[in-house]
Amino acid sequence: MPDDCPPSPATRSVARFAVLDSGIHGRGAFAMRVVGSGETIVEYTGELIPKSESAKRCAAGNPFIFAIDDQWDLDGDHPDNPARFLNHSCSPNCEAVLRGGKVWILAMRDLRPGEELTFDYGYDIEDYRNHPCRCGASGCCGYVVAETLRDQVRELEAKSTRRK
Repeated sequence: MPDDCPPSPATRSVARFAVLDSGIHGRGAFAMRVVGSGETIVEYTGELIPKSESAKRCAAGNPFIFAIDDQWDLDGDHPDNPARFLNHSCSPNCEAVLRGGKVWILAMRDLRPGEELTFDYGYDIEDYRNHPCRCGASGCCGYVVAETLRDQVRELEAKSTRRK
């Protein structure tokens, strides 16, 4: 796949998803047609901002910040970024891939029409209780954190319950 992950000409004219009401969180993106495993769904676009500005926007409650590298983040909080409607899931069917300085959302498996498109937001464990997860996946730890941190969150929650 090329570094910039453009959609193939055969699928460019057919809408991949629509934004509809979601049981996970308010609005979500739902497949409008069959999407093949590995297929590019959408670019996550936004304003490229330095980490210092990103920290300010995150502290102000902006949930659409996407880490690019050690110096830059992408603020996807703008109306021209339909990828901002993809919700987090602890059992995602899409993944975010950084290629050529751009963030692309790709299908991790074949997707059916009407299926909600989700990816792992990869949040760290800091302030995890501020980010409850409503994905409903069988392995959900109850909070939006990266897969590698979910067991740690379960342990913290178990300790907290035992102390009560």
